[in-house]
Amino acid sequence: MLVIDETGNKIGIMMTRDAVAMARERGLDLVEVASSADPPVARILDFGKYQYTQQKRQRDAKKKQVAQQVKEIKFRTKTEDHDLQTKLKKAKEFLDEGDRVKIHVVYRGREMAHPELGRKMLEKVIAGLADWGAPLEDGAMMGRALITVIAPHPKGNMKKKPEAAKAEPAPEKKEGT
Repeated sequence: MLVIDETGNKIGIMMTRDAVAMARERGLDLVEVASSADPPVARILDFGKYQYTQQKRQRDAKKKQVAQQVKEIKFRTKTEDHDLQTKLKKAKEFLDEGDRVKIHVVYRGREMAHPELGRKMLEKVIAGLADWGAPLEDGAMMGRALITVIAPHPKGNMKKKPEAAKAEPAPEKKEGT
């Protein structure tokens, strides 16, 4: 077993009982840190302090994690423009907060005979949310609904201010002779 002392210096390869005796002389513990290595690596240290630092690292890592929720919004194949804009506004708010948005385009009755209407609606929704997020997969049929999940863009890559692009005047067409 390769032994490392409390300051980080390699002591060398020793028998386990000799390493344990050396650790006890110093009032510390022998902790195996890499059992899969050849030879296994053990370190002489204060085990209580070691446990504390490991727990602290785990807490810090947990604080940095962001929990994402999935919000759902339902559309119909015949959802009118004003209702569409209202629902898109709510979806944009969800994406700004960092949540994913699950889009359902629900078919009723004989609408199942025209799946292209649902695809068109889904494409409108995806296009309306393109600056805030991107779909994780193409729409999939689940029962009587066409479903996709839109994930927000990473914070550094978000394209805010879609109005700025609209503010530029469109190039004028020249009449040909």
